[in-house]
Amino acid sequence: MANEEDDPIIQEIDVFLARSLLEKLYLFQYPIRPASMTYDDVTHLSAKIKPKQQKVELEMAIDTLNPNYCRSKGEQIALNVDGTCTDETSTYSSKLMDKQTFCSSQAASNVSRYAAAVYKKGELHLTPLHGILQLRPSFTYLDKADAKHREREAANEGGDSSQDEAEDDVKQITVRFSRPETEQARQRRVQSYEFLQKRQAEEHWVHLHYYGLKDSRSEHERQYLFSQGHGLAENTELIKSPSEYLMMLMPPSVEEENDKPMAPSNVLSMAQLRTLPLADQIKILMKNVKVMPFANLMSLLGSGTDPTAVLRCVQQVALLVQGNWVVKSDVLYPKDTSSPHSGVPAEVLCRGRDFVMWKFTQDRWVVRKEVAAVTKLCPEDVKDFLEHMSVARINKGWEFMLPYDEDFVKKHPDIVQRQQMLWMGIQAKLEKVYNLLKEHLTPKKQEAQSAHPLLVSGEQRVNMAKAKVKQNYGQLEKEFQKQKAEMKSNDASAKMDVPNARIKEEPASVEEPMDTSAHNEGLNNGLVNGLHPAQGSPEPLNGHLPGGCIDRVAQELKAFVSSTFKKQFVLTLSELKRLFNLHLASLPPGHTLFSGISDKMLQDMVLDTGCKQILVPFPPQTAASPDELKVYALWEAGDTYDQHRQVLLEIFSKNYRVRRNVIQNQLSQECGEDLNKQEVDRVLKDCCVSYGGMWYLKGTVQS
Repeated sequence: MANEEDDPIIQEIDVFLARSLLEKLYLFQYPIRPASMTYDDVTHLSAKIKPKQQKVELEMAIDTLNPNYCRSKGEQIALNVDGTCTDETSTYSSKLMDKQTFCSSQAASNVSRYAAAVYKKGELHLTPLHGILQLRPSFTYLDKADAKHREREAANEGGDSSQDEAEDDVKQITVRFSRPETEQARQRRVQSYEFLQKRQAEEHWVHLHYYGLKDSRSEHERQYLFSQGHGLAENTELIKSPSEYLMMLMPPSVEEENDKPMAPSNVLSMAQLRTLPLADQIKILMKNVKVMPFANLMSLLGSGTDPTAVLRCVQQVALLVQGNWVVKSDVLYPKDTSSPHSGVPAEVLCRGRDFVMWKFTQDRWVVRKEVAAVTKLCPEDVKDFLEHMSVARINKGWEFMLPYDEDFVKKHPDIVQRQQMLWMGIQAKLEKVYNLLKEHLTPKKQEAQSAHPLLVSGEQRVNMAKAKVKQNYGQLEKEFQKQKAEMKSNDASAKMDVPNARIKEEPASVEEPMDTSAHNEGLNNGLVNGLHPAQGSPEPLNGHLPGGCIDRVAQELKAFVSSTFKKQFVLTLSELKRLFNLHLASLPPGHTLFSGISDKMLQDMVLDTGCKQILVPFPPQTAASPDELKVYALWEAGDTYDQHRQVLLEIFSKNYRVRRNVIQNQLSQECGEDLNKQEVDRVLKDCCVSYGGMWYLKGTVQS
């Protein structure tokens, strides 16, 4: 209080707010010029402004008669900028640098707290500033001089054009398709220098008239700095409480608020998380943690949560791997998204990550090179998959990050069994997509159990099979006699040479049933060489089936072949046998197709369903197997593209590989019409694959 009494009020000044020049008043600063050297007396040649960007350019004359002005240098600069010719586009029409341009930049982005003040007759009049601009000399004329110099050099070096130079100008063009732009990429692009420059160039200049400091128009405009009316209606903004008035004078800084870092979009507090439905809580937790034991998941969901409901929800977003829950691939890679590293679509990423998860169901260790070799994905994507669920160990590979959860497996055997069935389905899909070999399907821990693995040659396998046939000889003969008696009683007209009937051991020939053990060894369906040992399926005898089974087998086989070729159109015998083995694996035990189908039966059925064998001229040094050399194609599918496919197949009966333009020209000649790109693509997609710029029939490309 003592300080206030010692500091008496000397004078009270009325403050008025002038609004006449609101959003029109700018403050110009010249930071490279001292205050004593103003531009008030300098001739202003032109002025222009971009209102949205608050960008101003002023052209001011240079006193060329001043003794400090170097005339020869001014002439040289004008010559470099404009050259010898003078026209309307010339920067210096007098062939002398007689002017300079000042370009503005914003000194402050937020000028709401700044105002211009005028004090007159005991009254203070304030006018808010619309912008504070700093003007500096612009040197764009130097860019124009450099451009002229480069043009002159190009003209001197170029000379007369010739045919050879025209051919040298031909350059290879690489076509790239842009990936869908993410929100983060869009923000980076908007904030980039090129985008800002383009945006600034889009706004047109508004040309202005400049009036000097002592001009009568300037004197008239200066009167608007005073408040036009001193009534309450003119200054209602100033009739505020002290706190409101201070808030108006010093509002909170918007820049400080904007500078605060935003929280990541995937960060959610536990309090917010528990307000969501249970399914959403589990999905968010699994998406962020990626691998979690069930006990940890229950602890994060809080007390009172029903474990049965959690189990029901977690199976929708995660899969069981070594007793722990791992988030599903389609949760991490939703549809219509792509890899940030390679641009690979989400569908391919999900298959690759599913393969990694499946490998961890077989073993605790996974080798990164093996995953990359099978999935054909870039190293960055494979590394992401592995980091989701494993830890790298030097000289060993990647180990699953959590120990095997025996407690969960013992408490919930029904869940474990259901997850095993899901993994069997995923394994079948992976085998079909990646053509997995035996070494990919066999867990490494089984191989490590014995220091010296047992190697069985092909001859030993044949001898073992013959020994097994001899062992079961008596049982097979009894079954044959029983079936023979039934057939004789049911059909008296059917006569068989019973005394001469015998079980025949034949060497491997065209009539030998297909060996499906190589394909089905990784499938946990209890099949051995296409037969289910637990069921009494009808056995082929002397290369023939019992009379009632022949028609059923033929019908089933024909249905399979017909549907397969309508989907694939072109298949090698090797690929057809692989698909047939997968089809057998999906059938229930005891199905009629388990009675044994030979290669010849399969090939005859292919020809009976309207397919033709295409004699592809493979190169002499080909390493293809005999089954891979036999190529079959559906000749008539009953659609509008039959003729086009037939022409295409005729081309490949004479050529092992063909370029696209040759195919397109041949199709146009034979079909008598110009096919568009979509039609040619449809025919090629049905029958061919592309590799190294050439087109091959499906299954004929040699690795």
